[in-house]
Amino acid sequence: MFKLTDNQEIGKELRMVVVDTIKELMKENDRVIALDADLGSASGWTSLEGSSKERFFNMGIAEANMVGVAAGLSLEKFVPFIHTFGPFATRRVFDQMFISGGYAGNTINVYGSDPGFAAGPNGGTHTTWEDVALMRMIPNSVICDAADEVQMAWIIREFSQMTGVHYVRGNRKAVHKVYEPGSTFELGKGNLLQEGTDILLVAAGQLVFETLLLAKRLSDKGYSVSVIDMFTIKPLDKQLLLEQANGKQVIITIENHSIYGGLGSAVAETLAENACAVPLKRIGVDERFGQVGTPAFLQEEFGLTVDKIEERVGL
Repeated sequence: MFKLTDNQEIGKELRMVVVDTIKELMKENDRVIALDADLGSASGWTSLEGSSKERFFNMGIAEANMVGVAAGLSLEKFVPFIHTFGPFATRRVFDQMFISGGYAGNTINVYGSDPGFAAGPNGGTHTTWEDVALMRMIPNSVICDAADEVQMAWIIREFSQMTGVHYVRGNRKAVHKVYEPGSTFELGKGNLLQEGTDILLVAAGQLVFETLLLAKRLSDKGYSVSVIDMFTIKPLDKQLLLEQANGKQVIITIENHSIYGGLGSAVAETLAENACAVPLKRIGVDERFGQVGTPAFLQEEFGLTVDKIEERVGL
């Protein structure tokens, strides 16, 4: 059961949420292993070495090898968690993830950090607008986009209980709080954050916060607005989506990702396959590469601040 927080301050850094959750899991289960690809300082994962040196491995700048090692650990009944930046965790290693992970039936839990505009000054080579699209192609994969620290900790803990290829994307740095501590969720089920009759907003990840702000602005204009946090992009909660789509004037998806292959595409596919004739507008990135800048500048540049989203929605 989840509850929205009234405290919308910037919370704890998500990288440390992941680290602290894995530390807890290591205490509970001696089969949990963590691997990083030469980003231990950037991710905070070097602190895992201090608490459990024999179960943390820095694999160097060899991401595909890291995936292969994780697959081997899975074969020996370990529970591997791996981390690197989002594009390196997906685009750079995709064949290894697909074959050694998915095809071989191994368990690999992946934290892909700094997706989309969160790449900041690392620039276009470190930017991923396509990570969800790629990971959706792996049969039976699970893909999540964490809205805040509470949801991220819950996802990491939930992944540790599952088998298969699981991917969660999220900023390394702190983001706005969305949920009250202690909130729980269900993989494959969206969270209906508010219910209305005119407009349906469907978002995931860091932009859930901006989506709630947008919903308030639209409500102030006289619209009745539903908001879904579709934190599990695969498997998508089709039932909730179709229930909330019924009778709406427009459906709007909002994502820190390309409009191709991500949340917007998953929603569009579901609506089309179920003959839902409600107009759809996808807010995301269209036919662009990443670039250098602060995350705040890039969020503005790619039209993903609440002001820019409101302009693009055009209501």
